[in-house]
Amino acid sequence: MSRHRAMLPPNSKLDKKVLIRLLKYTVKNYKIQTVIVIISIFISAIISVVSSIFMKSLIDDYIAPLILSSNPNFKPLQDALIFIGTIYLIGTLFNFLFQKLLVYITQGTTKKIRDDLFEKMERLPIKYFDTHPHGEIMSVYTNDIDTLRQVISQSLPQFLSSLISIISVFISMLVLSFPLTLIVVFMVIIMQIVVKNLMVKSGSYFIKQQNDLAKENGFIEEMMEGVKVIKVFTYEDKAIERFKEINDNLFDSSYNANQFANMLFPILGNIGNISYVLTAFIGGLIAIKFNAMSVGTLASFLTLNRSFNMPIMQVSQQMNSVIMAMAGAQRIFNLMDEDSEIDDGKVTLVNYDEETNSISESFTGKWAWKHPHDDKFNLVPLKGDVKFNNVSFGYNDNKIVLHDVDLYAEPGQKIAFVGATGAGKTTIMNLINRFYDVQKGSITYDGIDVKLIKKDDLRKSLGIVLQDTHLFSGTIKENIKYANQNATDDEVIKAAKLANAHQFIKHLENGYDTHLSSDGSPLSQGQKQLISIARAALANSPVLILDEATSSIDSRTEKIVQDGMDKLMANRTTFVIAHRLSTIKNSNAIMVMDKGQIIERGNHKSLLDKKGRYYELYTGAIEID
Repeated sequence: MSRHRAMLPPNSKLDKKVLIRLLKYTVKNYKIQTVIVIISIFISAIISVVSSIFMKSLIDDYIAPLILSSNPNFKPLQDALIFIGTIYLIGTLFNFLFQKLLVYITQGTTKKIRDDLFEKMERLPIKYFDTHPHGEIMSVYTNDIDTLRQVISQSLPQFLSSLISIISVFISMLVLSFPLTLIVVFMVIIMQIVVKNLMVKSGSYFIKQQNDLAKENGFIEEMMEGVKVIKVFTYEDKAIERFKEINDNLFDSSYNANQFANMLFPILGNIGNISYVLTAFIGGLIAIKFNAMSVGTLASFLTLNRSFNMPIMQVSQQMNSVIMAMAGAQRIFNLMDEDSEIDDGKVTLVNYDEETNSISESFTGKWAWKHPHDDKFNLVPLKGDVKFNNVSFGYNDNKIVLHDVDLYAEPGQKIAFVGATGAGKTTIMNLINRFYDVQKGSITYDGIDVKLIKKDDLRKSLGIVLQDTHLFSGTIKENIKYANQNATDDEVIKAAKLANAHQFIKHLENGYDTHLSSDGSPLSQGQKQLISIARAALANSPVLILDEATSSIDSRTEKIVQDGMDKLMANRTTFVIAHRLSTIKNSNAIMVMDKGQIIERGNHKSLLDKKGRYYELYTGAIEID
């Protein structure tokens, strides 16, 4: 299967546009809470600085006089400690407030992103899922959103708090001592040089780690889906070998990313310690030798030095997390920015009253196409007349799959397609559903170009039973009702009887309320296929598509399934992709396909009389591969 472009660009730089878009996502939905969080962070940061500055006053104005006094009065010190204790308490309350609100904002934002992602995914064309590994898409929902959650809850608040602290502490240090501030600034410049060099190396590895993790998830998902094939063809050793190769790549990128990231904090910490020692040494000389600084001022400045270096180290440590999260955000927004399935159709499906030739407000069991023209519309009764007119199509421009295909299916006819794998049979079904649009020619439905029909209405008129049955987690009744959510229990049972499914369902312990897993357990393959037929029967569509619906079941079960399908096909235009030619002998027309072209057409008898490709297939001279 071909793969689309990478979901993540290999870029280790912080994308400001992505960051702004993420912030808008948060602020737009939580304006008041975000404002309160910012105010709370600001107050908490300022209080932290105030407490450091208070050190000067505590030593110079309260402790030193007590030491020097022969009759010390502890009341001023007591009042000062109560004051600073109150300040600390206020800071703690605001810190608690913003942490509590941050949890709400973080979880709400990630919930909103998941909602929007899933809504977008449901609007994407089939082509997107044909060209993107499903495991990588799942990685967006899990790994990428989780990295965003961490950034919103930890990194961004810490950035804001650190920024406020750095600015306020820097101003405070300038006020206390300009010479000592120059020393601190010099050491900070050294820190930034180290950070820049390590960030360039680790940032690219963190993004590679995200890509490698997505590839590993994709591979695991693929192996889980194909576990039976792996077992049957004893492919375990090769699968293990391939997984180890992918996992080794993930190990290398993770090791290199975390190696540089883990070096960062110790190096910055040591540079911070050197800055502290230099400040203490030179500050001590200024205070003792030149008597140009009080002990309280020096103590306060050293506390501010710690307060200045710490947020710089914290910001530096968080940068890799932010870059990795922005890479994840880029993947998320790339998916969100994919083009949704285009639907320019204006023709809709309506209930039709044959007697009055008008739209009916109530369900009549008859349908018509409402075809607008300027300010008016005309009603075209839905009959199931499908025509391919000189249709050519390719999944990409370099490889054409169908070449100038002409065919027609009149209402109520059964049209069968046979041919080798890759002949174009399933492609024809994809085009009828408008999963893809033709590049040349046209497909008409009751005389209307399908491109003019709204896709939801087009697909509502088509029932489909696939070779690979897909049942969802839930009850049997819920699975049948996928075709019509408003169906009554009686209608569900009627559809099951038509499909020959009612007999086995009623013998299950919980009947129609039997709960199924996503793979259809505990039902057999034949029973799952009967549920699929019941689902199509409940849809009651005038056109039916059967895509090799009996190829994966045994001959005995096939007779039951075939009987159900025969009932379903009665009075419906039916397109059948056949693997077993015995199931299509009664078709009105059989199309023999090869390399995207119809090379023979006719009914069963006329094709046998020709003694061409169909004759060879039917007699076993050649096999359908």
